Amino acid sequence: MSLIAQEQPLLDALRPQDRAALLALGVARDYAAGDVLLPERATTSYVVAILSGWAMVSVETERGHRLILALRGAGELVGELAAVDRRPRSATVAALGDVGSVVIPGDRFRGFLGASPAASALVLKQLSSRLRSSDGERRSLASENVLQRLAARLVELAHRTGRRNPDGSVTIDLPLPQHDLAASVGSTREAVAKALRLLREQGIVRTATRRLVVTDVEPLRLLAGDGGPAADRVV
Repeated sequence: MSLIAQEQPLLDALRPQDRAALLALGVARDYAAGDVLLPERATTSYVVAILSGWAMVSVETERGHRLILALRGAGELVGELAAVDRRPRSATVAALGDVGSVVIPGDRFRGFLGASPAASALVLKQLSSRLRSSDGERRSLASENVLQRLAARLVELAHRTGRRNPDGSVTIDLPLPQHDLAASVGSTREAVAKALRLLREQGIVRTATRRLVVTDVEPLRLLAGDGGPAADRVV
């Protein structure tokens, strides 16, 4: 399961001239924590190129709960699917903290893709990768318990967003409160709080308000069933 894209961000993968041309089509806009970049089911078609900060992609389930599908960071695009197929937004994208971006009208984005086959291929590759990641998330929800999913999520966050401390522990700096952490693993806040309490009692994590420290990543890998190559990539 993966909350953060594994491939190179699209803006970084573009040729410098293509990146400059794309960003020149839009206008700069800053978002504060909690601001909505894209609302689910909206019929807008603009694309947001994230230059700094983190945004959270989520959907409302049929039971009225929120499920976090992904985190998008610097160099990534959000909203490109609606720009391409012109259908309502499939998810809400909101700023986790301060986000710097460029907002590009949908018609200009489509024109850019039509004029640049290389960029169009990269966007198609990104959409395909996100679909595969979504399939993996569904398998995880169907086959793993809350503790396993939480352990896998913490391993990923430590690897992708963690900051190593002098004592060897890793601080996850993303401002994810427990209800967001629960939404990222398809569970309730109560179940995640119970799992975190167990991990704290075992000395594997330390928690504070919007702050989580992984003191030992190896037990988390074992809980997540991750004994493969990823073990060498984690901080």
